[in-house]
Amino acid sequence: MPYISYDKKEISFKIVYYGPGMSGKTTNLMYIHNSLAENLRGELVSLDTEEERTLFFDFFPLELGQIAGYDVKFNLYTIPGQIYYEASRKLMLEGADGVVFVADSNPLRFDRNITSYEMMLDNLASYHIDAEQFPIVLQYNKRDFPDAIERGSLEKVLEIQVPSLEAVATSGEGVMETIRTISKMIIEGFEL
Repeated sequence: MPYISYDKKEISFKIVYYGPGMSGKTTNLMYIHNSLAENLRGELVSLDTEEERTLFFDFFPLELGQIAGYDVKFNLYTIPGQIYYEASRKLMLEGADGVVFVADSNPLRFDRNITSYEMMLDNLASYHIDAEQFPIVLQYNKRDFPDAIERGSLEKVLEIQVPSLEAVATSGEGVMETIRTISKMIIEGFEL
């Protein structure tokens, strides 16, 4: 649910980058942050513990302009990918307006993608969020991997219908298209 600041005339939406460990969530956020002009982005904050890292920053997308005279702002978060941080992963989804699921295209990590996506669905359900009505974009990352999993294979196994894009986050390929897709989905579903 977006945060509306009537004083600042600003609407803030929360997007969470979710996925298995080492799938490229952090690389996506770092690429987006580095690509934006300084006046359009907030400081990149990293919350590190011994084995866990969560990133956060906000930005003002110029192409989306305003909604009913309010500036639009997005807060982007990554979740820790490791399964043993499930409580943190669930907590990061609280109040989310949309999710980018970053899947690892390495065939050896196919099952981890499935497990992580199913856990995400369970976590969304715990907040009474119907995943079929909720903005979710599936990003097939690491498309430069030899023998990358077939695009559409996760949707078949999970029996879902969500927009999917291909990416190579290390080079930025598909990264900005992904954030634009989820942002537009969130805005289109919002009513002031």
